[in-house]
Amino acid sequence: MTTSQPVVVFRTQSAIEADVVRGLLQTSGIDALTSTDVPQAIFPLGGLSGVRLAVRAEEAERALELIEEFRPEVSQQLTRIRDEFRSVEEAIGYRFSDPGLLEHALTHRSRAHEDASGGVRDNESLEFLGDAVLGFVIADRLFRECPDWNEGQKSKAKAMLVSTTALARIGTEVGLGEHLLLGRGEEKTGGRRKRSLIADTFEAVVAAVYLDGGIEAADEFIERWFREPLDAVRDGELAEGLQTDYKSALQEAMQARELGLPRYRLVGEAGPPHRRVFTSEVAAGERPLGQGEGRSKKESEQQAAQQALEQLAEG
Repeated sequence: MTTSQPVVVFRTQSAIEADVVRGLLQTSGIDALTSTDVPQAIFPLGGLSGVRLAVRAEEAERALELIEEFRPEVSQQLTRIRDEFRSVEEAIGYRFSDPGLLEHALTHRSRAHEDASGGVRDNESLEFLGDAVLGFVIADRLFRECPDWNEGQKSKAKAMLVSTTALARIGTEVGLGEHLLLGRGEEKTGGRRKRSLIADTFEAVVAAVYLDGGIEAADEFIERWFREPLDAVRDGELAEGLQTDYKSALQEAMQARELGLPRYRLVGEAGPPHRRVFTSEVAAGERPLGQGEGRSKKESEQQAAQQALEQLAEG
């Protein structure tokens, strides 16, 4: 018995649109396979490339009828989604020529992992590119604006400016957490509030701006969001919170309460080698006080200490 080849019934540049149409077909008992035009690409230049939906040959005619019948409903859902993306564009101050790049930048790996079809790409490759673009632009600014600083001073300033804490602060100000495309599991565990996740997404957005408008657009975008902290660093007045030593502050707070010294331990590592995320926990004796994430063990401990200070302040 021979099996007929699947028939492509729908093509789009948007993984979200493909999901909407696939869901429509599934509610009518038609299973659709999702594939992309460039499956081996590290990241698709010009957006998500083509996403295709294919069904069994004997169901193709019915699938096409359903797609046409419910096209207005699909368009209405997509309009709502695009309006949401428009609000992101307004918040970050950049209008994309290719909105698919913004969709890609907002797609967390949990969303892609829960899609068994393989038709959804996460933003990790964009994070990698955005980290490089952001680091280059900030280094260029420091080189030009702080010519008398030595290499160590510039390196320290750059590290603070592009730290998870700094990027998460900007991403939270922009409201990126509200617009992330998350999987159900990450949604339930409070992914929209995770600082490391918001920081990574901001880097992905930087890469999306770069791919959409080139280095000049990325440079203007970074200038908009980093001018104030850059000025503060240059003038010797670091932006609020950038250099707070939460570990020292926690130690003082615990000693004042006679809780002894804080104990830190590494409880998790995740992400690819070039984008490792460390999770640390701090405790008073056997009592956990806080957890934190960061791109280094030191940064994750600082975040854990900050959360512990907040918990102690609440009583």
